[in-house]
Amino acid sequence: MASAAQAAIVVTYAGGDALRIAVRGHEMRSDQPVEDGGNDTAPTPTEIFVAGLGACVAFYAERFLRRNDLSTDGLRVECNHRWAENPHRIGEIELLVEAPGLTDAKRAAFSRVIDHCTIHNTLRQPPAVRMVVSSSQAARYRGACDLIGAEPPR
Repeated sequence: MASAAQAAIVVTYAGGDALRIAVRGHEMRSDQPVEDGGNDTAPTPTEIFVAGLGACVAFYAERFLRRNDLSTDGLRVECNHRWAENPHRIGEIELLVEAPGLTDAKRAAFSRVIDHCTIHNTLRQPPAVRMVVSSSQAARYRGACDLIGAEPPR
């Protein structure tokens, strides 16, 4: 499933409520606030999710500005979210995009471009999510099969 351009993202337990997230040789962490039982050493997974949307919008924004010879100075995306229940989830995300270098003539085109960042498109048309649960014993067996180049039985 993963290719060189789409390397697997691996999340491992790091103690308490903390998790280590490995992505293409980079490492991030997540944790929970103290009031929720964590140590508040990193953003929560939900905050990382919302930040990913904000970063995606900011990326599309900076690319638009640079390609149109407009200043990226002061470009800022502020993300806020509200909860919904039954089931517990994010119910609304608001993004405030500040682009001081944007001209009135380019505002409509800029808005169209940032509105179609990859993560926003994904939220509009959600992917199928498939979870495969394995025990540590099955994972060790799968790892052994990987080492010798064999396919585990189905």
